[in-house]
Amino acid sequence: MSIALSEQDRPELRKAIEEIVESGFVGVQLRVNDERGEWVGSAGARELGRPAKPLTDGHFRIGSTTKNFVATVVLSLVAEGRIGLDAPADDYLPEFGLDRRITVRMLLQHTSGIFNHTGELYEDGTFAPGVPWRGKEWVDNRFRTYLPEELVRLSLSRPARFAPGTGWSYANTNYVLARLVIEQVTGRSFAEELQRLVLGPLGMTGTVAPGTSPEIPEPHNHSYYRYEDAGREKTVDITRENPSWVSAGGDMISTTQDLHTYFSALMGGTLLPAELLAEMRTPEATAGYGLGVFVQDAGPHGGTVLHHNGGMAGSAALMYSTPDGTTTLTAGLTCVGDADLSIATAFRDAQQRLVSEVFRGGRADPAQPAD
Repeated sequence: MSIALSEQDRPELRKAIEEIVESGFVGVQLRVNDERGEWVGSAGARELGRPAKPLTDGHFRIGSTTKNFVATVVLSLVAEGRIGLDAPADDYLPEFGLDRRITVRMLLQHTSGIFNHTGELYEDGTFAPGVPWRGKEWVDNRFRTYLPEELVRLSLSRPARFAPGTGWSYANTNYVLARLVIEQVTGRSFAEELQRLVLGPLGMTGTVAPGTSPEIPEPHNHSYYRYEDAGREKTVDITRENPSWVSAGGDMISTTQDLHTYFSALMGGTLLPAELLAEMRTPEATAGYGLGVFVQDAGPHGGTVLHHNGGMAGSAALMYSTPDGTTTLTAGLTCVGDADLSIATAFRDAQQRLVSEVFRGGRADPAQPAD
């Protein structure tokens, strides 16, 4: 196993990422910033079957961590007076005929009740599929382009989960709609507004909103997917893929450095006015979800931790911070994904292990919500 780390050695963090790789991940890159300074390390491999050392600041697909960036752009436009947080989303997107009770806030908080275009798992255990994102069907079509409007219309063709504002259900489509609101009110792409409001002001150069492009900037670790084809198991490199199937629900690419720069600034009050940051960090009761962020009680030794993690086939991201932005944990993980989401338990355990080490001084604590 290859290990790379910063000069400031922290054996507990090094041991944690080694054990995360042993649990099934191909590679892990971790960045911790706290009162002891910055620690950067990695474990595992950059590519399967090759001796190259893992990167410590490579680009990776961040999955649903994207949602926090989208929420920040929306709230920045609220601050500019261009979006009303409690205005009907239908005011900005009349072409869809959205339920007038659905507000922009409900999109950001997953309380709209809209069917998730990537599929819905119901309380009785039944699954209603949406666009393909697993198995051979997805592998064979992983360079297909989906338009955001196509994803929204698919969702609206299915029954709502509940009446707007009466429940909570995590749905990628909420953030596809939020992206379309951004683009409608500004007349510019989400990528352009992200650059204007976040990336440019913070000097972030490693973060990309790729749209329909399958490319990922160099350097990067590699992601893989395992699937059945005519009764045989195959493993393919899926580092390149068109992420438009998830759109603004999880399409972005970043680095551990950029995620630290961003989340530290956001939580520290640099990007949003205090009243809107407070709105973002006010959770609903079901899952502790604010506006694009989970608000977690890390226990008596950890206090409050804000986070939004994410996962895509073969790749995952962790992004955590204390409320003042002074302690952050950012990580990129690569793996061999599969249709059964076999890595999910190891991913949850990795979250708990790292949060324990960074925010609770190694003390164990109850399970965290999954992202």
